Amino acid sequence: MSWIDRLKHRWNLGSPLQVIIVLVVFACTGFTVLFIKKPLLTFLAGERGDTVVASILYYILILPLYNVLLLGYGFLFGQFSFFWAFEKRLFKRLSSFGKTKK
Repeated sequence: MSWIDRLKHRWNLGSPLQVIIVLVVFACTGFTVLFIKKPLLTFLAGERGDTVVASILYYILILPLYNVLLLGYGFLFGQFSFFWAFEKRLFKRLSSFGKTKK
């Protein structure tokens, strides 16, 4: 079984093309976050750019921004329903983090 077939099965996708599209969406989102880091740090810290406070604020702000970008690119590439379900699973896991089962 190839790695594309394994991802297709794991993500419950219909075709190898969908796997490639999902991977492209993740790549586009990652590159976008990479490209906006410097301008965002400059906005947060002024001309000095990378300060400790600006870096902390950046990491706090980047999680919701990444998720919005992921949904946006998912929509543009026709995979919004996959990424919407992906986001719901992610936030369900995050909200249950640290809770014990009874």
